[in-house]
Amino acid sequence: MHQFWHLKQQTNMSATNGAVSPNQMRIPPKKAQRISPTPKPMKNASWAKVLFFILIVTGLVAFVFIRRSAAQSNLVKLTQQMEIPTVLAVHPETEPSEFHLTLPGTVQAYTHAAIYSRVDGYVKDWKVDIGAHVKQGQLLAEIDTPETDQQLKQTLATVVLARANAGLAQVTAKRYDDLASTDAVSKQEVDAANSDLEARQATLAADQATADRLQQIEGFKEIYAPFDGVITQRLVDIGYLINSGAGTKAQELFEMEQTNVLRVYVEVPEAYSHLAVPGEKASIQLASSPNQKVEGTLVRTAEAINPTSQTILTEVDVPNGDGKLYPGGYAQVYFTFENSDPTLVVPGNSLIFRAQGPQLGLVDPKTNLVHLQDIKVGRDLGNRIEVIDGLKATDEVIVNPSDSLSEGAKVQIQLQQMVAKQ
Repeated sequence: MHQFWHLKQQTNMSATNGAVSPNQMRIPPKKAQRISPTPKPMKNASWAKVLFFILIVTGLVAFVFIRRSAAQSNLVKLTQQMEIPTVLAVHPETEPSEFHLTLPGTVQAYTHAAIYSRVDGYVKDWKVDIGAHVKQGQLLAEIDTPETDQQLKQTLATVVLARANAGLAQVTAKRYDDLASTDAVSKQEVDAANSDLEARQATLAADQATADRLQQIEGFKEIYAPFDGVITQRLVDIGYLINSGAGTKAQELFEMEQTNVLRVYVEVPEAYSHLAVPGEKASIQLASSPNQKVEGTLVRTAEAINPTSQTILTEVDVPNGDGKLYPGGYAQVYFTFENSDPTLVVPGNSLIFRAQGPQLGLVDPKTNLVHLQDIKVGRDLGNRIEVIDGLKATDEVIVNPSDSLSEGAKVQIQLQQMVAKQ
């Protein structure tokens, strides 16, 4: 515009001065177009800015749309995953070949005897008291038996009379036998004499048997120890009336026990019955000696399962030569068994108890589908359960399954380590 204005001023001045050439009077149109300014570049720049702005806005909108679509897709996936329950699972463990078993036991003396009197009478004297260590054949007490003494005297007198009558009958029978050959006596008289002899001899034998019995009873007036042991109870005193039990309850005099060896009786569960064999060693801890463990040997079993408790009765003998261990108490018996066929164990809270019997929830790691497996349960190890049949070491066992767990259900697995042993 400025150039155009300057050119116009020059033309006017030339016209005024009257000295303008013809070339100066006429300006070609095309040249004038080149001289005149154009607004095109400004328009192109504006459109570029607008286009750039539109591209930015479009990119932002696309970005927001893509982010929102991805978030929605993730939300759908998360919702679907939340619909699938997550379960804890473990691999079964193999029970070690050597394991320890602790069981309660009752301690008894090797021999126990309640001592009675075989004769009626009164306690004349007692020689030992509780805690006394006695030897076999040692005198324990004396019984006064006046009635038995009189019966014995009477019976002995009867024996003397019966012997005299039998002697006379024998002489008479012999005489009649000698006279029979001379026909001085009849056959009837000879037979009667011989029959009388037999009757007299039978009477003598009966009276003698009665006397022998009373003499044996008299032998029970003195009470002797039947074996080496210790007196654990004295139940009578001087003057006590003793009844041998004829028609009434017998009066017990003493109780004694042989304690140089103790018997510990242990009920072993059926699952271990095949391992409880004579010769197995055991450690015993008695409640009366809590800080002392003694070694014992399993010497015999009942060789039969108790159908009520499903256990087998075993006997462990414990030496007690020093007498420091007392019978009649409670004991803990520790066995160490060698198991040639180790089994698998799982957490105790993985068992499922339903009408089908004991089951385990197993998960297929490829499909994450549940399978309810029937099993045979062995020993109860506290927080672990032995599985005898129906389980493999590679199985994944669901821990603490829900009551609604069903066959073929889809789950998510979270593996963990086996629970600690107790």
